[in-house]
Amino acid sequence: MIIRVVLALALSAPPVMTPAGAPQSPCPVPVPARTSCGFLEVPERRDAPERKIKVGYAVHLSTAADRKPDPVVYMSGGPGSASMQLTGFLSQMFPDRDVVTVEQRGSRYSQPSLACPETAQALLGRLRQPPADVGAAANRCRERLAEQGVDLRGYNTKEIAADVVALRQKLGYASWNLFGVSYSTRVMTEVAAADPEGVRSVVLDSYLPAGVAWYDDAARNLGDTMALLGVRERYEAMLARLNRTPALVPVLDPLAGREFTARMTGDDVATILAEALHEAEVAAVMPAMVGALAEGRDEVLRPLADAVGEGLTSHEFGLYHAVQCQDEVPFNTFSQASRLFTVNADKAVCDAWRLPKSEGSVSAVKAPAYVLAGQYDPTTPPRTAGPAAEALPAARFQQFPGLSHAVFLASACARREIAGFVGDPARHAPAPCPAPELRPDGLHVTGAPYRISQSPWLAAPLALYALAALIQLVTAALRGRALAAFGGLAGVAFTGVVAQAVLGLANRNETALAVGLPDLVVPYSSIAVVSAILSAAALYHDRRWPQIAATVISGGFLVWWFTWVL
Repeated sequence: MIIRVVLALALSAPPVMTPAGAPQSPCPVPVPARTSCGFLEVPERRDAPERKIKVGYAVHLSTAADRKPDPVVYMSGGPGSASMQLTGFLSQMFPDRDVVTVEQRGSRYSQPSLACPETAQALLGRLRQPPADVGAAANRCRERLAEQGVDLRGYNTKEIAADVVALRQKLGYASWNLFGVSYSTRVMTEVAAADPEGVRSVVLDSYLPAGVAWYDDAARNLGDTMALLGVRERYEAMLARLNRTPALVPVLDPLAGREFTARMTGDDVATILAEALHEAEVAAVMPAMVGALAEGRDEVLRPLADAVGEGLTSHEFGLYHAVQCQDEVPFNTFSQASRLFTVNADKAVCDAWRLPKSEGSVSAVKAPAYVLAGQYDPTTPPRTAGPAAEALPAARFQQFPGLSHAVFLASACARREIAGFVGDPARHAPAPCPAPELRPDGLHVTGAPYRISQSPWLAAPLALYALAALIQLVTAALRGRALAAFGGLAGVAFTGVVAQAVLGLANRNETALAVGLPDLVVPYSSIAVVSAILSAAALYHDRRWPQIAATVISGGFLVWWFTWVL
């Protein structure tokens, strides 16, 4: 690995990294060719520099003939999300530039990693009865980290930004282009303010500006998004119904590896919806989902509940709460009780940890900046991102219709605009991007597709029906049994048109299948009914076992289809 890195550096022209800055560690995730990884050693606290920690990073070297000298440096959000796994994705966005992905101190690919499984387990335990004590769980995590020598006061935005500045100096780049998303937009504005000579341009996707009371605004932001989606009244009805009578939902606990029954109130569901709405595909099906929940169709809660468990493995919660408790929670009033349990849980952790309040963030960004916001983003909405962008001296703001959080991940058009901006920050004029075609034309709400995706054997009745219909069609046609042949043909036609409708929906918005099926499957079901009638009628002329079996399978399938699927 080291030999390949040295050769890559030797053959790259022009050389842009000092020998001391060349990364020399194995990469912990799959990365493209000409990518190497390393660690930046920094003080855990720069005001007490004795203890050192390591910040992970990756460098991808461009092979373009017109390779530019200033790379793109990217950091994911969170706080506590990993960055390196996007190295290949970003190298395709910026083929003529080196790409540097830098981890946050304390994140998964840095040392130490501030994982807090105790807190993650308690957050999921908020859906149990009685709810878990998140503050007590966080204290257990803090005590464990303290035994390892970790000082949580060193894990904040200002220190993370200083790491980015130090990494540029280590790698030897004269200047580079900053790229942040969500929480890391705050980091990158700090970097731009602290290192103006080393910053050529700044991309801020889903901008979280300093001074925004994120916790105080969380419920309003979610409500505003529901209003934009046209479901505010049904959303309020859903909250009221589930707060009166909570739903009992089986949930997979990924940390314990087993299922438990979650008790989900309307406020719990609102919390989960706020996180789920980060995905544009979820926003597109939210009207159908909220409408179904308002009407009592609780089967759509299963994929939402499972997403909670999956989300708990995406952050290092020790880092997340260390940053939030110093840089975010102290700047909110919490004057009104929040219905979102993540807001209440974060405050409970911070009340338990009692970390010092930071001095606040600086946003004196002099370099050209491009600020992107998704129309349906409930976390960093255009309502706050737009005015904050206007306050930056050389910023351009663009809202993307139909999209939500982390615009660049969902939109090829946005990626082209970002690349165009980085190519010429001073003169780039953002072009409008069309809204993606993600919203289904019509959706019949049912939990069957999601359950089948989790346990494919549940689709056995459909497979058996399709096979029986095909055999009936072939054998009856060979024997000249027209009635039976038409029955088999109708069954084959039914499975064909349903498969075509489902595949069309999956190609347009795969997430929609977690909520239901294309509404066309309901009228298509009449074809299956006709198939069953024709098969039964054929028994008058052919009472041998193949036709009997086809008729029984067809009738059994209809029972399964109308009672379990639809």
